[in-house]
Amino acid sequence: MSEKRGVLMVCLGNICRSPIAEAVFNHVIAQRGLQSQWFTDSAATAGYHTGSRPDSRALKVLRGHGIDTNHRARQLREEDFHRFDYIFGMDDNNIEDINDMKPRGSKAVVELLGKYDPQKHTIIEDPYYQRGDQGFETNYEQCLR
Repeated sequence: MSEKRGVLMVCLGNICRSPIAEAVFNHVIAQRGLQSQWFTDSAATAGYHTGSRPDSRALKVLRGHGIDTNHRARQLREEDFHRFDYIFGMDDNNIEDINDMKPRGSKAVVELLGKYDPQKHTIIEDPYYQRGDQGFETNYEQCLR
């Protein structure tokens, strides 16, 4: 078997969208028995929430779908560009920030996660300032697709 491939999910603060995407990815690869082929993590482009657990609404939505996470927010680091094969941003601002940080010669492919959405919703909107859980549920559904 070849070496594991790595996926890093990235958003602004690493407490809403990217930890949902990480948890969903881990859940799907476990369901498919592919844990020996993939590893994943998530990170932030900004360090506002470093060390924090995901937003309580994100955790509620994940638990509602039978998914748990022990993630703590962290900021994107230079070594991530060499460790991970794919770095997925949630929106165009994330992609711009990720590409600004990307060192020359890194192996990571940087793309919007939503590029792979069969419903063509390429932007995964930040639900942080929205009331309630609906934005987080929408994020979950997008990540699952």
